[in-house]
Formats: sequence, structure tokens, C-alpha cells
Amino acid sequence: MTLNKTMTIDDIVDQLSDGMTIGIGGWATRRKPMALVRAIARSSLKDLTVVAYGGPDVGLLAATGKIRKLIFSFVSMDQIPLEPHFRAARQSAAFEILELDEGLLHWGLRAAAMRLPFLPTRIGIGTDLLKQAELSKTVTSPFADGETLVAMPALRLDVALLHVHRSDVRGNVLTLSPDPFFDELFSRAAEKTFVTAEKIVPTADLQMRANSRFNLVERPLITGVAEAPFGAHPTSAAPDYQLDLGHLKTYVEGAASPEAWADYRAKFVDVTDDAYLAAVGGAEAVKSIPQPAY
Repeated sequence: MTLNKTMTIDDIVDQLSDGMTIGIGGWATRRKPMALVRAIARSSLKDLTVVAYGGPDVGLLAATGKIRKLIFSFVSMDQIPLEPHFRAARQSAAFEILELDEGLLHWGLRAAAMRLPFLPTRIGIGTDLLKQAELSKTVTSPFADGETLVAMPALRLDVALLHVHRSDVRGNVLTLSPDPFFDELFSRAAEKTFVTAEKIVPTADLQMRANSRFNLVERPLITGVAEAPFGAHPTSAAPDYQLDLGHLKTYVEGAASPEAWADYRAKFVDVTDDAYLAAVGGAEAVKSIPQPAY
């Protein structure tokens, strides 16, 4: 009997609960599970600890009051350096933070993925990052060098949320973009992993690419998968479609005032996925967006 892991986006949200630690895959404006993030934003979930290399995913959850604590190395939209809702939340101390750099976040996820309590590193030495209580512990090398190293604690996740290009019904997932980012570590650091996919396809279509390093993780790690065409928009899911910089500018304008945010939310967040796609111009418009220059 075939194990069918297909779900809807709402089914995935129903598996989440208040107070969870949730890791969001992707990177800034690339392959973020935005359809799933919008569903969380519409939900009654609260008090989440969010772990991310952040972009508008973090911004939307900040703007809708879902975050109790944010663990991050940056929250950026690339060409738009600072995510506006994140900036407003930080300036008003709307939630707790653990601020890391890219390397420490990587190391925390890797420690959790390896089921270790911490990993030693030189990252952060000499910086104010180590003034944070969670990064204040050190270890001494047991070897002749006797070096003092930072003990980066494991970032254990209750749930990882990822977006991929293709999946089958059993949870074999495939990415087609040039960079897999740290999605593998998010999944391995989590108790459960839920995935949205541009397309759910027959397994044979995935096996054609069996030697690809973009088969992120083995299928037992995937708890559920939901088909979500254009589910990363306005971030990119290249080569299927590119970053929608025009919409990100609209998103930034929507953060300019409470009235602007209410208008943006009504048009682009508190709507069905079909209505969202229509509001951003439709499938053909998204697929025709040119590749941005970084």
C-alpha cells in the first residue's frame, strides 16, 4: 500500500500549535513557503518561536503578531535591505530575539540535526553577539592547543516548513534551484517537516533526477506535503518563476502606515490562494517575471 502524505495547506496549519518552535526554510527572497506563511498569518496561532534566514516570511508573521521570539541572522529582501515589518517590530521590542550571524545559525541547526547539545566554533568571538545569555558559554579544547571556543547551542525545532519544486505523494521532494540553502538542516533539526510543492508528480518523474544533490532529504523525514502552485511568491522559485520585485515594493508600501497595512492585508493576506494569485496578476504574469540582477 502506498503511503500518501498529501495534505492541504490548512491541514498543515492545523498540525501547528501555540508556542511551537518553527523553522522556515529558504533564504531571504528565495524559495520561502509564503502560501503557508500567509495561512499561518490568517490563523489563530500565537506565541511562536521562529527560526529563519528571514525575508517577508518573518515580516508577515511579525505584522500579524504571531511571533513570541525570533532566532535569526538577518531579515532582508535583498534589493530592499531591511524588511519593514521586522524593522518596526524590532524598534518597538515586539518580541524576544536571539540575534546570530549566518554561521552561528548554520551551526545551531547542524548541532540539532546531529542530535548534539552544541557544536564548538570560533564564530562570534570578539563580537557583541556573545553578550547574549544563550551564547555566553564556552568550552576548552581537550587537546594540546587548549583553545577556548564558543559553544553554539543546538536549535531544535518542533516543525520545519519548506517549499520545494516537486514532490510525489510519499514525500520524496526535489528542488531545482541552483542553491538548496539550509533546507536539509532545517528538516533534520525538526521533529516534523511539512512541505509545500509547486507540483506533486509521479515518483518516476523524480527518479529521472535521482543523482541530483537537490533531493533534499529522505522521505521518512517529510510528515506531509501540500501542492501549492506559486506557493513561494513573491519570493522566487527559480527556474519555475523569479522574484517579484514589483510586488515586494507594493508590500513595502503596505507597511508605511496602519491604513496601508490594512489595505495590503485585505487584498493579499486574508484571501484564498486563488484570489491572491489573481491579485498579483495571474499565473502567466508571474511566470513571465524576468530574472533580477543581484
